[in-house]
Amino acid sequence: MTDLTVLGTEAKNAAAGLNKTPDEDINAALKRAAFMLKANREELKAANSVDVENAKIKGLSAAFIDRLTLTDKVIDSIAEGLDEIAALHSPVGETVYEYENKEQGIKIVKKKVPFGVVGIIFESRPNVAADAFGLCLKTKNAVILKGGSDALESDRAIVKVLRAALTESGIDENAVSLIEDTSRETAAAFMRLNKYVDLLIPRGGAGLIKAALENATVPIIETGTGNCHIFVDEFADPEMAAKVIFNAKTQRYSVCNACESLVIHEKIAEKVLPIIYDKLSEKSVEIRCDEKSLAILNGKKNVVPATEEDFYTEYGDAIISVKVVDSLKGAINHINEHSTRHSESIITENALNAETFLNSIDSACVYHNASTRFSDGFIFGLGAEIGISTQKLHARGPMGLDALTTTKYIVKGDGAVRK
Repeated sequence: MTDLTVLGTEAKNAAAGLNKTPDEDINAALKRAAFMLKANREELKAANSVDVENAKIKGLSAAFIDRLTLTDKVIDSIAEGLDEIAALHSPVGETVYEYENKEQGIKIVKKKVPFGVVGIIFESRPNVAADAFGLCLKTKNAVILKGGSDALESDRAIVKVLRAALTESGIDENAVSLIEDTSRETAAAFMRLNKYVDLLIPRGGAGLIKAALENATVPIIETGTGNCHIFVDEFADPEMAAKVIFNAKTQRYSVCNACESLVIHEKIAEKVLPIIYDKLSEKSVEIRCDEKSLAILNGKKNVVPATEEDFYTEYGDAIISVKVVDSLKGAINHINEHSTRHSESIITENALNAETFLNSIDSACVYHNASTRFSDGFIFGLGAEIGISTQKLHARGPMGLDALTTTKYIVKGDGAVRK
């Protein structure tokens, strides 16, 4: 098993150095990393091809292979993301509170500071390695990465380039490191490395999130699975509903902000469901129906009965569940019961119903007449995201630079003693 104490010590030392590194040097290193990722694209694709071939041999899904694959376009996008992070304003050092207690003779300032060492556990999405590196470096945090076994060669290649870029920029290469042991034992030990790791962020499916919540002694931010819902209200425009649902479900199946569950008001179901079905059929989406929706679509291709488990499921594939409800309240109750607290949307022309939905749904992101696919750090103006938090402490929703800082009170006096 990997000696995590060595990685932890090296990361702690690197974090201490980053804290004293000027912002312009951090930005130069990010730009250097972006350039080197592009310059080494053939090496990255060669390493990735090993992972992709192994995934095909294992019979892994097309959606899985899609998010695993590094194409020229993906590599360019990863590099551009680092350039964009370099151009962003860093929150580190910002003053968020000031107070002068004249009676006690002290001045108090609260500032944003780095966490120190951030641990990221993620599944087989190689782009996460570079995104996490960029956001952590920008906020002067060292990062220890642990990816999935199916992307090990890709992660190795990316981190090798990132460490070389740091070295060439005069920054300790241990500001980013990769745990190459992919065993569950090492993952569990990493989750308990609280002597060295200040914050743990798991990014992946329900199994990974559950394991982190059950095993971690390191403070953890729960980045959620995405059983995202769209509710078609009785006052919805059917064509708009079909367009938004098609985008939310089919633009990319493997992402956490894709729509997995469809809820429809019974007063519009017979009119809107066939329109939605026709649109989703363009991509051969399987529709798993409750009793009422099955009666409307019965006999059509790719239509099957839903189980209760379907309404809790994040498919990450060309599958969607459908539930017909008798009221707005029924929709809200169904979504709050089955949701993973990620992103939910209502399609309606009724402003009061929209406001009721937006105020009553207990999720990190709520939408009116818009696709759930917008839940993204770039779209929200945060730069690349470290994840989408579905918890309520510290950070919620897409997490950008600000979520990778904590705060420190700085108190100054002149021989002050408490009176």
